[in-house]
Amino acid sequence: MLKTFPKENKLCGQMRIEQFYREGKRFVAWPLRVTWQEISNDQSPTRVLVWAPKSLFKHAVQRNRLRRLMREAYRLHQDMLTSNVYIAFNYMDKEEQPFAVIEKAVCKALRKIAEK
Repeated sequence: MLKTFPKENKLCGQMRIEQFYREGKRFVAWPLRVTWQEISNDQSPTRVLVWAPKSLFKHAVQRNRLRRLMREAYRLHQDMLTSNVYIAFNYMDKEEQPFAVIEKAVCKALRKIAEK
């Protein structure tokens, strides 16, 4: 399986995101809050949203780095998922964590989603 993260795997669209956050299931894999929802449509690929809050990280450089780290961790471990789901990774910690911590949290989240 190719370990890429193309545009069609990014969750976008305001109405789709709002509905996803209303109906999705949530759990915490520190320092991430993970929201996920299984998709019944087999044609749609797994879609991912990564988010770092402006209220915690005032500089865009910090937010962009955190989003890049979360996307990279997901990209490396996306083969853990067997079904099509929507996933949102929301960064919650007040301090920027190293890649190893974020990668461990993403792996834990993907394992938990794959089990259900």
